Amino acid sequence: MNAQATAEQRSVAPGTARLVPQLSLSGLIIFGVSYMAPAIVIATFGVIATLANGATVLAYLVATLAMLLSAMSYGKLAKAYPSSGSIYTYARGTLGSHTGFLAGWVILLDYLFLPMVAWLIMGLYVSAQFPFLPSWAWGIGFIVITTAVNIVGVKFADRLNRVLLVIVGAAVVAVVIFGTVFAAKQGHPVGPAVFPAELALPAVVAGAAVAAYSFLGFDAVTTLTEEVKDAKRNVPRAIVSVVLIGGGIFVLVAFVMQWAHPGLDFESADTAGFEVLGAIGGPVFAGIVNAAILIGTLASCFAVQASGSRLLFVMGRDGVLPKRIFGRLSQKFRTPVVSLLIIAAIGVAGQLLTMGDATSLINFGAFLAFATANVCVIVLWRKNPNRQRTPGAIIGWIVLPVLACAVDIFLLISLSPLAIGIGTAWIALGVLMLAILTRGFRRPVPRLDIGAAEAASAAVSENTELNRVPGSH
Repeated sequence: MNAQATAEQRSVAPGTARLVPQLSLSGLIIFGVSYMAPAIVIATFGVIATLANGATVLAYLVATLAMLLSAMSYGKLAKAYPSSGSIYTYARGTLGSHTGFLAGWVILLDYLFLPMVAWLIMGLYVSAQFPFLPSWAWGIGFIVITTAVNIVGVKFADRLNRVLLVIVGAAVVAVVIFGTVFAAKQGHPVGPAVFPAELALPAVVAGAAVAAYSFLGFDAVTTLTEEVKDAKRNVPRAIVSVVLIGGGIFVLVAFVMQWAHPGLDFESADTAGFEVLGAIGGPVFAGIVNAAILIGTLASCFAVQASGSRLLFVMGRDGVLPKRIFGRLSQKFRTPVVSLLIIAAIGVAGQLLTMGDATSLINFGAFLAFATANVCVIVLWRKNPNRQRTPGAIIGWIVLPVLACAVDIFLLISLSPLAIGIGTAWIALGVLMLAILTRGFRRPVPRLDIGAAEAASAAVSENTELNRVPGSH
């Protein structure tokens, strides 16, 4: 297994800049939890509560368990392949270059749609507080601002991001405290907040399929592998810790909000979180918390659009996408303007979607990547000539990954028909691209240097992903 990892590292070493290990375990955990953005549970509360038919807490518990199983597989792969690239690197090293390319293609789907969801959330929640403009108008305004700033190439200081993180964290704590006091004073029963009267397993699964969106940051930890001290030990520990901490926060906040607002009587599921905030603390409290959430989301918009544009640029530079279009930088600003504008155009189109459909699009790529990671673990174990065949090893390397893969696929097919349709079409386009690039699968697969993309992205958005609200790889 170590020999495979060494071979993979040798294959990426020539001519590739290596990042400097400087992150500790605690720093990596902070990055992962912040990347998941705890406040996202407030923004998506109404959507998940509606899908789960009031069983929001159970939906998050199921999502936590599902993500924990996949996180354990990611931990094993990060130990075997201590280099950046996440699922692309793992799939290429264990399942071959063709599967690795398609895994990278799926990652691209997330990068393209993550900014769209961030802008959609901002438009919806600003419109809820300032309704003199429709949500799509606010969303387009934020798209213009974000794109303009990213074209110029403004850098965000790590110190500022940590301050913003503290603001968002304080807002989450305030929601828990105010919500608990409000629910207790109103005499709302605790039981229905967890087990509603009309509890149905299909509804819980449907809610969990969207709730899993909140966890997407845990796998982003693996993209920093080359920058972590003692990566083989600390990255796997950080991955599992991030899922457990994030899941605990999501379950707690979901419980308090469902307890404070029994039932599903919302003016709008997309902005129900803002409605609940107003009920538990009044309009001023709702406005302050909403502003804190939006602060984190705005920083998120800069980061995810910058990261996505860098990935498109590297794919163009490496010949995976048309080089004349994607492989160029602005002579004035030295930023990938065309890629930024393409992502902005997707964001504008996304203003027509509901939050449930938008988050489902992200989850399609995530669930597929998670399922692939679990398959990689099984293959990695089988390829290791020195593998252990003890009951513990079989459970850890075979049983749990199979179970996790089944859960991921089950959650995937529980997504909306729109998400499944667009995701399937995206995979078909990836297969077509692969056939063209390899001249009918006869030539070597172009190498997608995701590690280089992450290094390039860091020049503009270093550590800004700490504030991402909608999740990503």
